[in-house]
Amino acid sequence: MNAPLAFTYQALPMRVVMGVRALDRLADEIDRAGLERIMVVCSPGQLGLAETVAGRVGARVADIHPHARMHVPAASAAEAGRRAAEVNADGCLAVGGGSAIGLGKIVALRHGLPVVAVPTTYAGSEMTPVWGLTENGVKRTGRDPRVLPVSVLYDPELTVSLPAAVSATSGMNAIAHAVEALYAPDTSPIIGLMAEEGVRALADVLPDVVADGADLDARSRAQYGAWLCGACLGATTMSLHHKLCHALGGALDLPHAPTHTVVLPHALAYNQDAAPGAAAALGRALGAAADPATRLWDLAGLLGAPRSLRELGMSEDDIDRIVETTLAAPYANPREVTAEGLGRLLHAAWSGQPPT
Repeated sequence: MNAPLAFTYQALPMRVVMGVRALDRLADEIDRAGLERIMVVCSPGQLGLAETVAGRVGARVADIHPHARMHVPAASAAEAGRRAAEVNADGCLAVGGGSAIGLGKIVALRHGLPVVAVPTTYAGSEMTPVWGLTENGVKRTGRDPRVLPVSVLYDPELTVSLPAAVSATSGMNAIAHAVEALYAPDTSPIIGLMAEEGVRALADVLPDVVADGADLDARSRAQYGAWLCGACLGATTMSLHHKLCHALGGALDLPHAPTHTVVLPHALAYNQDAAPGAAAALGRALGAAADPATRLWDLAGLLGAPRSLRELGMSEDDIDRIVETTLAAPYANPREVTAEGLGRLLHAAWSGQPPT
């Protein structure tokens, strides 16, 4: 007989506006948040888009700060905070991917400025109260409800310029959020439904997105999947996959989404026998009941995404360092994490071997 259901689920106060021309509603969302002097944050490469988006809210833009960087370096965060104070901003408008939204979150955490997010990738950070900050080669993360955006606008028209390679790795990054949510210690049946649907949506549609970046239907469905996967991450704690990616990003400055793409099949292979319920859900979502880890490996290959850490610039000599960093402050995980097991996992991920 199965044990009676027992779980805790805390719904996050997220607000999502989704669809073609969702950006037309940006001014209304700014009004709804009660913001009058917003600082727009973006990465240097997204300055043109940020200026276009800022034009939708006119005089309420106090400044555009195009200095967001991957992994949110501490110096970059401090400079954004100083600039927000200089222009007397009362809110942040984060335009772009995880770098911009991550920077907006740190400003929110330190200065109490609400964030409105306009994502242009599938990173999913906009759906979580999780912040990250990198200092002295170490990436720290935490949770605080103040960093959860007060409104998120998903407009697929803003993603059509996203290159195929970035679309692929960003989508795989989103899938990683749902995968870990399925075996998190604080998962629930509600999260299970969202995670399975999010993985299914992205795995089905990413080949179409890569084949035709202008396909708005495919882009919309990818945003839908990313929303669900991000929400799963926001409602659960992280495990080995995210710990490894944080260690790799913080210590080696490896690119965020490609690192998730490479590590995910190997981390899942490490855990899936210890999490049969999660493996079954992923099998249904991916159409690969026997081995969802291999299915994700194959999907990355189909999308033309990187499948080795060596491709991303990691040296084999860095493996022992990452093992040590990971074990120094481990996250909860369904299978015991050992130095030997981590070493095998990282050697396979570094060399590009299939997951085992």
